[in-house]
Amino acid sequence: MIETDILIIGAGPTGLFTVFEAGLLKLKCHLIDALPQPGGQCSELYPKKPIYDIPGFPEVLAGDLVDNLMEQIKPFQPGFTLGERAEDIEKLEDGTFIVTTNKGTKHHANAVAIAGGLGSFEPRKPQIESIENYEDHGVAYMIKDPEVYRNKKVVIAGGGDSALDWSIFLADVASEVTLVHRREEFRGALDSVEKVQDLVTQNKINLMTPAEVTDVKGEGKVESVTITIHDEAKKVQEVQCDAFVPLFGLSPKLGPIANWGLEIEKNAIKVDNTLDYQTNIPGIYAIGDVNTYPGKLKLILCGFHEATLMCQSVYQRMNPNKKYVLKYTTVGGIDGFDGSRKEAEKAVIKKIGA
Repeated sequence: MIETDILIIGAGPTGLFTVFEAGLLKLKCHLIDALPQPGGQCSELYPKKPIYDIPGFPEVLAGDLVDNLMEQIKPFQPGFTLGERAEDIEKLEDGTFIVTTNKGTKHHANAVAIAGGLGSFEPRKPQIESIENYEDHGVAYMIKDPEVYRNKKVVIAGGGDSALDWSIFLADVASEVTLVHRREEFRGALDSVEKVQDLVTQNKINLMTPAEVTDVKGEGKVESVTITIHDEAKKVQEVQCDAFVPLFGLSPKLGPIANWGLEIEKNAIKVDNTLDYQTNIPGIYAIGDVNTYPGKLKLILCGFHEATLMCQSVYQRMNPNKKYVLKYTTVGGIDGFDGSRKEAEKAVIKKIGA
């Protein structure tokens, strides 16, 4: 059983910043995310795309924003359960909660903050008959450990940042990388497109466009894929491989959270925005893009604001007889759970002319 003060479901920017605000209040946090790394959409879908509306950053890449948030929360030593989806929730008699993931990992918390962005992400799968039979046997919809593909023949399908970036990375890991895209144009960072082109020229990546994988074959595991070339001849080519990784993005859904008894409106969780973004179940909050209330704006900076007020509410919930006195970080400094301390330099007191 993992014990924590606040269990955060969703490790996107809003969930990560919650750790910082909770840490200022001496509250410990643990995060659950179905993705294999923190950052949510910013890490998985568009790490190299710029964001322009983060205060103090005229422009910041989504991946860099996540890196900065991870650095900011490091002193507060958050725990992570990654690659697992929050499945069931139980409210105990004392008002605390037990949340169990799809892999059976149990978490006990005083409060639950749902910061799942647009919900849990499920991979968009290609329309290939019986592809489910090869899942975990050569077919994967996201790459968690690139070493799995060491010295293997890998076919990657897709035309976005993930497909480009993993093709580049695996070019030095796999024995053979084939990148398949149904169009000749790619939607990704320009430097990634140019890097792939260089690797194609060096024969480190086999590029097949416009084309798509239309079948997967093998006895109990992936042994080859059928690729249809979209030219006038509609040629079909069999490519021997050990793995097929279609990277077509992620489809957001509320998932099991929709069955937790929360008040739902248009696939979002209704909250009390007049106070603390609490749901209809006391002790369960929803912050960021996953919630809805009058005037809601789905912006990262709004999620940061919601996280701040939510943490204040959790503090009062856990310490009903204690009044929290707000201190600016410029005055009070930051005391990390790791023993570190950040504070402004003290003013020098010295008599002039003495």
